Amino acid sequence: MTVRLSVPQSAKRGDVIEIKTLISHQMESGFRRDAFGEVIPRDILKEFRCVYDGQTVFRAELFPAISANPFITFHTVATVSGELEFVWTDQNGVVTRETASIEVT
Repeated sequence: MTVRLSVPQSAKRGDVIEIKTLISHQMESGFRRDAFGEVIPRDILKEFRCVYDGQTVFRAELFPAISANPFITFHTVATVSGELEFVWTDQNGVVTRETASIEVT
């Protein structure tokens, strides 16, 4: 899966920062049929979370109604320099991880 992240490279301590994520995933609901009339098996992302300084700062539970290639935007407060970890988990337990760093002054 391809992941795109938009995280500020730097921020002042206490600033509210905007974070954007995009992951390529078909998010197949299990309700559609293929050209032969067969049900296309369900294949969805179940959860997204962002961990910053050891704490989960954002978490979302995803459902079949979420569009393909989910784009998620959220805000958090810049507290310390370090790494943000982004984790997507699909219905089969497959985990996709990406990281981004931020410098807080």
